[in-house]
Amino acid sequence: MARFIFQDKCIHYEEYGQGKPIVVLNGIMMSCGSWAEFVEPFSAHNRLILLDMLDQGKSDKMDGPFSQALQAEVVLALLDYLQLDKVNLLGISYGGEVAQRFAVKYGDRVERLVLFNTTSRTGPWLKDIGDGWNLAADDAESYYLSTIPIIYSPGFYRENNAWMEHRREVLRPVFGNPDFVNSMIRLTNSAADYDVTDQIHTIQAPTLVVSCQEDYLTPMEEQQLIASRIPNSHYVVIPKCGHASMYEMPVLFTALTLGFFNNTKVKFDIV
Repeated sequence: MARFIFQDKCIHYEEYGQGKPIVVLNGIMMSCGSWAEFVEPFSAHNRLILLDMLDQGKSDKMDGPFSQALQAEVVLALLDYLQLDKVNLLGISYGGEVAQRFAVKYGDRVERLVLFNTTSRTGPWLKDIGDGWNLAADDAESYYLSTIPIIYSPGFYRENNAWMEHRREVLRPVFGNPDFVNSMIRLTNSAADYDVTDQIHTIQAPTLVVSCQEDYLTPMEEQQLIASRIPNSHYVVIPKCGHASMYEMPVLFTALTLGFFNNTKVKFDIV
């Protein structure tokens, strides 16, 4: 088990493969284990580094409220601990928010940046959704119904209903665990005041921003805003896909990410 200490907290990470480093930042409910199906393709020609941020997975839990800005410092501590000067950084959803915070503050440590299903701000829409999650946290079934259906596209939900029902059974005891739920409340609240919209223009790293046509949690206009503000950005839309793009379109998710990170024949100049 790979761990390092950050401000008296044990932080869990995992490494696979060799080559150019790719650091992956989780969505809010995810952990290193969420990437099991991606380890083989992502580590075939790269050094894949998975990270459980504070209050995620096998990393230590926080003792009270904290700011999401602290997660960017966890990422910095990881890079320093592994003696990595520069990395390719992949962030999805909450992880994409942390990735933007990191790229704004520590841009010299980012080679290339990929952002899936994320936003540059917690606006009223996302804030109210998060508040709804918190209100439902006392009941496992209510918490499942308020958090999970919205992250998938309606078509995927219909066509994979048996899989979704299995997920429901698997997640029910997890969502009934007070430690997990309290972590989720802290993570949700940590992003309540998140807004880097007026700062991301300083990001110099070539950036791929990916929207999904049926993402109802972080709608396409949020990624369009990001792409319009980051000077050296490239924008892609995945049709008929929801917020959980890595699960709905795993092959395309992998191809877009690795293609952008590993295409050394194309030079991304700021224009």
